[in-house]
Amino acid sequence: MILKSLSLLNYKNFESINFDFDEKINCLVGNNGVGKTNVLDAIYHLSFGKSYFNPITSQNIKHGTDFFLIEGAYQKNERDEKVTVSTKKGQKKVIKRNGKTYDTLSEHIGFLPLVIISPADRDLISGGSEGRRKFIDGVISQSDPTYLTTLLKYAKLISQRNSLLKYFAANHTFDATTLDIYNQQLHEYGSIIHEKRTNFLEIFTPIFINRYEMISSGKEKIALHYQSKLSDKPLLDLLEENIAKDRALQYTSVGTHKDDLSFEIEAYPIKKFGSQGQQKSFLIALKLAQFDFIKKESNVNPLLLLDDIFDKLDEKRVEHIVKLVDDQNFGQLFISDTHAERTETVVKRISQSYKIIKL
Repeated sequence: MILKSLSLLNYKNFESINFDFDEKINCLVGNNGVGKTNVLDAIYHLSFGKSYFNPITSQNIKHGTDFFLIEGAYQKNERDEKVTVSTKKGQKKVIKRNGKTYDTLSEHIGFLPLVIISPADRDLISGGSEGRRKFIDGVISQSDPTYLTTLLKYAKLISQRNSLLKYFAANHTFDATTLDIYNQQLHEYGSIIHEKRTNFLEIFTPIFINRYEMISSGKEKIALHYQSKLSDKPLLDLLEENIAKDRALQYTSVGTHKDDLSFEIEAYPIKKFGSQGQQKSFLIALKLAQFDFIKKESNVNPLLLLDDIFDKLDEKRVEHIVKLVDDQNFGQLFISDTHAERTETVVKRISQSYKIIKL
């Protein structure tokens, strides 16, 4: 899959700009603040219908205007595809493929597979469990539309059950029968989510470990562990055991929405014991493994976006990473960097065609 061209209108700092891309490597270079990351985010927007860096749609509209339009021309499976994302203040976002509007965003997810590696990924290590769950769910959803549907149904049920618990507390009442209906439905969807996450991580973890070894030359031992109470007990039992607690808290305290991933290096949490370089290598390995998994499941080369690739990595390690993608296993690559000469020095050493785009 190739992104041939990109047009932006009133998107973030851009009033109107057009890009034509090389089929292999595209290097966006320029000083901080010129919009390199915004271009990558626009490409991400076309794949996922939202920004990677700011999920509040209206805040991606250029100041002083009331709408934005992103348009991408792709070639996928020898067919030309045009995708647009647009929004106007006070109105719903519209995503179109070849002029036809999608009924729901979930129909589009996975059509334009993409992996982004960014300094913002540090939150996967330093932030809360929600980001790590989103990472797992995002990888699975790009190749399994039914999984995304199940997640959305589960999230809606959690919201409804939480509202019911608040109603009980506010009105000093309790209806076990109504609560049980929600428990049964949550058990059904939660069990599917837990099983798919478990199966995914059994396949994904060896790919990830292999990628880390390639980046770090096998110097450290790393691990991923899925943490879920559903591994020990069915969700229905957990919900019933925690009814008193949930009534006191007025929200659902157990379920797959509380699952987490533990990241370890030499059997210790990488958050506390990993150096900045080790943490960066860990995150890049996660994302390259994500690329490998999505490609295997979809039989399509995802776009690979490398935002600020030199951040906390020396040039030799960056060159090693770029070499990893210098074969037919990878497709189109987008790199952003503040130093044009540094970027070109690295990409010149590999055999793929490239384009330097100065902003």
